[in-house]
Amino acid sequence: METREKLLAAAEEVFGKKGYYEASIVNICQEAKVAQGTFYNYFPSKKDIFDELIRQFSRDLRLTIKEEMANAVNYEDSQRKGFQAFFNWVKNRRNLYSIVQQAVVVDEELYRWYYDKLAAGFLKSLSAGISAGEFKEIDRETVAYCLMSIGQFLGMRWVYWEKQDVPEEAFDAAMTLIFEGLKKQ
Repeated sequence: METREKLLAAAEEVFGKKGYYEASIVNICQEAKVAQGTFYNYFPSKKDIFDELIRQFSRDLRLTIKEEMANAVNYEDSQRKGFQAFFNWVKNRRNLYSIVQQAVVVDEELYRWYYDKLAAGFLKSLSAGISAGEFKEIDRETVAYCLMSIGQFLGMRWVYWEKQDVPEEAFDAAMTLIFEGLKKQ
């Protein structure tokens, strides 16, 4: 693993366990097993590595979801695959929850950017489903944020807090709620 990636992986662990304000560059370097001076070859400050970690989470998560959704047979299937991809990604990157939530107090603009990027993906997918006649015409931004909150809290409830997969019955209940509301009658 290259040094920059080692530092980012270490920052993910340290910020995830200690929180942004309690974490230090020394902690990150110790976790990465690199000299403190090496840190500054890659990141000017603790805030810079935190920002890059949020951006990396966003890129990696959105790419993972997009790849899974590409295999869908219709727009409903696409959304289902997107939610499953999110839950699977979070299972392997549990610190996402605490780190992204810290961003609201560390850098509200970055926090908003993170969710705006996710919302843009939902908006694109919802628009395609509406255009194809699968979903009813409904305020897309509102629906996008509602869908994000469903994923966020189902993932938090089971994947983050309970350290398990979202139970099939919970997933099915959420999908019924979503698609009975979205389907064009």
